[in-house]
Amino acid sequence: MLAAALGASLAGCSSTGGLRAEQERAAKAAGGKAAVNTPRWTFAMVTHSGDGDTFWDIVQNGAQQAAVKDNIKFVYGHDKEAQRQSQLVQSYIDQKVDGLIVSLAKPNAMKDVVAKAEKAGIPVITVNSGAEESKAFGALSHIGQDETVAGEAVGEELNKRGRKKALCILHEQGNVGHEQRCDGAKKTFKGDLQKLYVEGTNMPDVQSSIESKLQSDSALDAVVTLGAPFAATAVKAKEQAGSKAEIDTFDLNAQVATGLKDGTLGFAVDQQPYLQGYQAVDLLWLYKYNSDVLGGGKPVLTGPQVITKKDAAALEDYTKRGTR
Repeated sequence: MLAAALGASLAGCSSTGGLRAEQERAAKAAGGKAAVNTPRWTFAMVTHSGDGDTFWDIVQNGAQQAAVKDNIKFVYGHDKEAQRQSQLVQSYIDQKVDGLIVSLAKPNAMKDVVAKAEKAGIPVITVNSGAEESKAFGALSHIGQDETVAGEAVGEELNKRGRKKALCILHEQGNVGHEQRCDGAKKTFKGDLQKLYVEGTNMPDVQSSIESKLQSDSALDAVVTLGAPFAATAVKAKEQAGSKAEIDTFDLNAQVATGLKDGTLGFAVDQQPYLQGYQAVDLLWLYKYNSDVLGGGKPVLTGPQVITKKDAAALEDYTKRGTR
C-alpha cells in the first residue's frame, strides 16, 4: 500500500493522472508483473521456522506478493536452531544480497550476524520476533506485534470469559517471544496461569503432555496455545482427557477459523503474518528506492487482534487462500 501510494504521488499532481497510473500498476502486479521499473534487487528472508509451519507459509505469501509488485527477487531460508539460522544469514551476506529480513526469536544468536550485515551495507528489517532488540542490533525497522501486549490481550479476554485457571503451552524453549506472551497473559489474567513446556516438533508428545495435565488438574478451564497448528492438538488432548477447558490460541489459519465458527475454539489472537511479510519487503524496497524508514525507532505493529466466533466467517475465505 505504501509503495502504491508513493507511485501514485510520483505520477503527477492530477488526481485523474495519479489514479490512472495506480490502476496500471495494480493491473501489472495482478498479472504477475512488476509495478515499478527499479533495479531487480534480491531480498532474503531468514526465519526461525521449523519445517511445515503454516504460519511462516503465510508470511512468505505476503513477502512474495510484495516482491512481484516491487520487482524483487525473493529468497527464503529457515532453521529452528538459532546457530544454523545465523549461518543462513551469513550465507546471504556472502552472496551480497541487497536486503535482509530476519526474525529474532533467539536474539543473542543473531546479534553478531545482523551487525555483519549492517557493516556490509545490507539493510536489515526484523520481523515477528525481537522487537526489543531490533533497533539496538542496527535494523531499520521491526514489523510484528508486541508480544507482551498480545499476551496481555489474552489475559483480558480470559477474564471476560470468566476463566479461573489457564494453561499456557510453550512449544519452543528459548523463544523469547513465547515467554513474553505467557508472561503478558499472566500479568492481566485475574486467575491462575501456569506454563507447560512441550516439544513442538513432536505433536504426539504435545498432545500427551496437555492431556496428562488436564487429567491431573480438573480445575483447568482454559488452554492457550502459542501457534495455530497446536490448537487442533490441544482440542484432541481435551477430548481424550474428558476436560471442559476452553481451547484458545495465538495465530490464525483455516483450521482455526473453522474451529472458531463451530465453537471448538474460543478465540484466537491474530498478528497478521501476511502483512508482516508484505510490509517487510515493501519497506526494504522503499528504503532502497527512496531512503524511507517507518517506525521512528519503534516497532511497526501488525497486531494483536482478538478473533472470535463472530469474526470467523468473514476471515474464513482469506485463511483458505493463505493470506490470513
